[in-house]
Amino acid sequence: MTQVEPFRMANAIRGLAMDAVEKAKSGHPGLPMGAADIATVLFSQFLKFDASQPAWPDRDRFVLSAGHGSMLLYSLLYLTANPDMTLDQLQHFRQLGSLTPGHPENFHTKGVETTTGPLGQGISTAVGMALAEKMLAAEFGKKIVDHRTYVLASDGDLMEGVSQEAIALAGHWKLNKLIVLYDDNGISIDGPTSLSDSVDQVKRFKSAGWAAELIDGQDQKAIAAAIERAQKANKPSLIACRTTIGYGAPTKAGTAKVHGEALGADELKAAKEKLGISLEPFSVPEDVLKAWRDIGSRGAAARAEWEARFAELGSRKRAEFERRLRHERPASLAKALKEHKKQLLETPLNVATRKSSEAAIEAIAAAMPMEFVGGSADLTGSNNNKPKSAVAFSAKTPKGRFIHYGIREHGMAACMNGIFLHGGFAPNGATFLVFTDYARPAMRIAALMGAGVVYVMTHDSIGLGEDGPTHQPVEHLAALRAMPNMRVFRPCDAVEVAECWELALNRTTGPTVLALTRQNVPQLRTSAPADNPCSHGGYELVPAQGEAKVSLFASGSEVQIAVDAQKQLAERGIPARVVSVPSLELLLAQPEEKKQAIIGNAPVKIAIEAAVRWGWDAVIGRDGEFVGMHSFGASAPAKDLFKHFGITAEAAVNAALKRL
Repeated sequence: MTQVEPFRMANAIRGLAMDAVEKAKSGHPGLPMGAADIATVLFSQFLKFDASQPAWPDRDRFVLSAGHGSMLLYSLLYLTANPDMTLDQLQHFRQLGSLTPGHPENFHTKGVETTTGPLGQGISTAVGMALAEKMLAAEFGKKIVDHRTYVLASDGDLMEGVSQEAIALAGHWKLNKLIVLYDDNGISIDGPTSLSDSVDQVKRFKSAGWAAELIDGQDQKAIAAAIERAQKANKPSLIACRTTIGYGAPTKAGTAKVHGEALGADELKAAKEKLGISLEPFSVPEDVLKAWRDIGSRGAAARAEWEARFAELGSRKRAEFERRLRHERPASLAKALKEHKKQLLETPLNVATRKSSEAAIEAIAAAMPMEFVGGSADLTGSNNNKPKSAVAFSAKTPKGRFIHYGIREHGMAACMNGIFLHGGFAPNGATFLVFTDYARPAMRIAALMGAGVVYVMTHDSIGLGEDGPTHQPVEHLAALRAMPNMRVFRPCDAVEVAECWELALNRTTGPTVLALTRQNVPQLRTSAPADNPCSHGGYELVPAQGEAKVSLFASGSEVQIAVDAQKQLAERGIPARVVSVPSLELLLAQPEEKKQAIIGNAPVKIAIEAAVRWGWDAVIGRDGEFVGMHSFGASAPAKDLFKHFGITAEAAVNAALKRL
């Protein structure tokens, strides 16, 4: 490999980052300038990767949790010859259509492991990646799965509450292949971090079961020695690297002025002169570039060795590994769910949808026992998402496929993102629907990235009863439906639950919420067509006797109310139809002709849902009738609450009569 002074290698990162931010007149130059030595040591001496094959399965993962410092990562991708990261892309930093957006986006730029920017998400997602590595290695062996997860984190990452949830889990699970390099520069946007923080991060991480130490983050030998120690540890490691933000900037280094804005022409020139970097924008000395390119190609040998070991596996095991990394479901899944639905039609289940979900999960787990990974935020007995055959994951039982996350909804959702992105597993996590508020930032990142995770969210309405308004979701369905690429299913019975689970597991381009009841509901479906009616978002469950004058739309437990209302209207000689709408946003996404056929043209349209009205006007019109919630709930038995809030068949009938 071409030998170049390490400081000049780091300066290549600094120069490109300064130039890109200056040209864009937008960005964060301080972190790349301060952390360049950390990145240089990691990539040149430790990180196992092949720049020509950024998705190689057994590569080490590098997560830039401090996503605002994205030019650090983009510079590294260019310097190591990532096929897509050209100099032109760096020159169009933060511009529309470039591969260098303001914060790293894994769905947009090859070589980016996860989308970061919202602080705390990267380090927490990385915990999921390290967890997945441990589980997959236990199954396929270390000859096939043996890599580390490295994180570059900032002060802000460690201030965010989700980081505590994640590091506690990582320490508890003894994820020794997780190494966090903390850019300890003591500066945030407002100024010194001492304005708002006095936490000793080394002690904090040690108390969570990590190895942790403080080093000089501008001393490349000290960085290398610390990483070597971390690689030998039997627990996850934090290396707090004391750095100077904006290293090399004559007047702005070590200040908030270099955190989130361009240096300015004069400071840029002075910084380059001080560091010995060419004043020519985006220039990298030929010998330095060659040295970086050598680093990028060095991993090709390790990849070739891995491919040879992989080829020695039996054909069945190879096919299984490859299928799972593609997030492709086994043929046995469709067969198992088909049989499950057949049994439901023969022996109906009149239970809460969380219980019929439990029955579906038993069928799913039997079909994909090693890749179906469940978990709960300390509500396993209420969420009903642990298969009877499942063993709990722990440091000593890495083949366990059920994860006890503790009361850490946000950390759970972020870990699930990491598990999915790593590959090999179909993760689901559970809590009460109201607590999506705690998980929402990671759920939004999942939707943005297109991560195919499943959220099993039970206790989905005032139907949960006595726990009262603190636990009763009212606005949550609307809020989740408003999120782009988030699929929300609220099935009405056991058959719909099975259909929604099938759709959720086969949706690998975005996350899915399953909103499930606490209270029992009757099984309304008497058939299970092969085309899966839930796949259209809505369908006519009960047709009108004659030309419909009323269309009753409902989801979840309120579908039974719609069915009862239809019967009462029929007794009055008023033909009405019932449309079950398990996924409002999926219905609205149907082709116009299909959507209108489902909605129908009955003159009176009524929606019934124990939640707020938002979103339903697209189906019933602004002049449509809505039977639902207009306030927070209350503490009482479920039956009393539905009557108290007027979510009844009688209310739906009266709404129809008022309009006819």
